[in-house]
Amino acid sequence: MQDISARELKGHKILAVERFHDNTHWMIEFSVLTPDTPYGEAGEEMRLFLDDPGYEAALERQKRRQIKIKRYAHITEGHIIDFKPRKRRRR
Repeated sequence: MQDISARELKGHKILAVERFHDNTHWMIEFSVLTPDTPYGEAGEEMRLFLDDPGYEAALERQKRRQIKIKRYAHITEGHIIDFKPRKRRRR
C-alpha cells in the first residue's frame, strides 16, 4: 500500500481556492471508512480544507468511525503550518 502522500487524493487539490478563504483554518487528509458519509465512498482517500465548524464535524465523524484522519495541518492565510501525521496510540 502506498503512503497517502504519494497518491492523488480526492476532494480539494493542494492549491484549491478553499485553502485561501479567510475562514479556512484546517487541512485534513483522511480515509473514508463507511459509505454513509457526505465526504465520499468507502475506501477513498480525501483532502479537505475546512473552517472550524467543518473541522469539528470531521472530528465527530472520526469518533463515529466513519472516517480516519491520517494527517492534519493548521492553515494561516493560505499557508500550511504544523503539518503533522496523525499520532499513533501506544499499546
